[in-house]
Amino acid sequence: MNYGVKMRFDVKVPMRDGVNLSADLYLPDAQGPFPTVLIRTPYDNNAASMIEKGRRLANQGYACVIQDCRGRWDSDGVYYAFQNEGQDGYDTQEWIGRQAWCSGKVGTAGGSYVGTTQWTTAPHRSRFLTCMVPRVTPSDYWDSPNYTQGAFQVGVLATWGMRTNGRTAQSIEYYNWAELFRTLPLMDLERAAGRDLAFWKDWVKHPTYDDYWRAISNEDKWGEMAAPALNMGGWFDLYSKATFVNFNGLRLHGRTPEARQSKLICGPWPHGLSLSTKTGDVDFGAGSMVDLESMELRWFDHWLKGIDNGVTKEPPLRLFLMGINEWRDEHEWPLARTEWQKWHLHSGGRANSLLGDGTLSPDAPGDESTDTFTYDPNFPVPTAGGNNCCSPHVVPWGPYDQRSVEMRGDVLCYTSAPLAEDLEVTGPVKLVLYAATDAPDTDWTGKLVDVRPDGYAMSLCDGIVRARYREGRTAPKLPEAGKVHEYEIDLWVTGNVFRKGHRIRAEVSSSNFPRFDRNLNTGRELGMDAEVRTAHQTVHHARAYPSHLVLPVIPR
Repeated sequence: MNYGVKMRFDVKVPMRDGVNLSADLYLPDAQGPFPTVLIRTPYDNNAASMIEKGRRLANQGYACVIQDCRGRWDSDGVYYAFQNEGQDGYDTQEWIGRQAWCSGKVGTAGGSYVGTTQWTTAPHRSRFLTCMVPRVTPSDYWDSPNYTQGAFQVGVLATWGMRTNGRTAQSIEYYNWAELFRTLPLMDLERAAGRDLAFWKDWVKHPTYDDYWRAISNEDKWGEMAAPALNMGGWFDLYSKATFVNFNGLRLHGRTPEARQSKLICGPWPHGLSLSTKTGDVDFGAGSMVDLESMELRWFDHWLKGIDNGVTKEPPLRLFLMGINEWRDEHEWPLARTEWQKWHLHSGGRANSLLGDGTLSPDAPGDESTDTFTYDPNFPVPTAGGNNCCSPHVVPWGPYDQRSVEMRGDVLCYTSAPLAEDLEVTGPVKLVLYAATDAPDTDWTGKLVDVRPDGYAMSLCDGIVRARYREGRTAPKLPEAGKVHEYEIDLWVTGNVFRKGHRIRAEVSSSNFPRFDRNLNTGRELGMDAEVRTAHQTVHHARAYPSHLVLPVIPR
């Protein structure tokens, strides 16, 4: 049935501290009550996309409440990224559940920060919260979007942070970003941009995982969550790994049987899901596009209206496999049939650039020469796509040809022989690196690349580790100069078939800027230093130090 729509704007919803948040209501023009969908956003609840969403849901028999977050647009209070959403969301859900037009069942929807407003509320246990549809959302806010194994994601935090500085949307189009990203000390970047961001200062002041980050993390709260989630993500999203962490968290540890029926879909998409067949400079074909709104509606129809539409009987995972550009259903993550293969780094000591002698193979190393390069923070390796957000015109996102980066002498390239047959790599990927530096601190980066027969080098996933965080995120420990340390670099996740004749490449370096801030190599307090030091880096791959990729290979 297609309902008419009644709209009520700027309805004040009281929070426990007396602050009123503004909500717009979209109600079916019929006798209620109705199951209700809540969307809480910092991006203006009166934007055209929000109005269209609210009206569409009301047409389909749902009440829809779209609310401005605290301190944003028409809502009172002071905005501070991430920190107030849990309690404010709970108070709003409790208010909705008591309204005469609500059936007592509330679902939530939205992506990115609008997904954050769902996850942070779930552990508060509103009796009305019945299901969620979070798209492209964090699981652990220290790891992403803030610090990734200790490296600060300056690209997204500066651009997105400044956009949300203040009550309304802020323009970031008139900065010289290439210059601004280089501001030292890092703490001063927001001031150099003419801004005063309280949350920026706190992010920089908390480089180590502590109670500041723990308070908003999902990862110790799964057992408090009762509502099932339909997770939506992309292989090239800022939260590609986090989407799977969230899926597994509820699927394995949710408080109720319903929560443990959570699902996930992941396509070849960046942060904006299924908006184009093309991501970066790769076109994945018409089959890569999915009607996510229809998927969401089926989820709501089942959990909020009680319609037996079979959604819970379908496999919990739907994954797009790049390389062959096909969708496949799966039942667990990582896949139960995964073969964890070690692909070792080799060279004769000259793996610098794609023209060097670095090779990659399953063969264990013998007695081999080390590879060396110089990392100068004044001339960092530039970001060439990847899992970035949220300004692709400032910092590009998605898969791009890496050859311009790989021509640098400070990028080590290890490339396999052409594959004799297709090889599927689907799952979490990591690089185990044995390396030494002469600096008090430094970074190590890794990247997985699919090299076509014509030489095109498509980036799949990458990662970074700040040396002082090599043993964990709660107790930084500076490396010992000249000593070989083991670094496990999380390259996040991928789903890709390396086709016959293609080659697998691993890149190793010490910077990926401006996706991540530059390690200044001084070992001093992060974000507060302006001195720059050059680091001389040594990568080992020998019997005693077998540096290698760990690839989740799926048997044919």
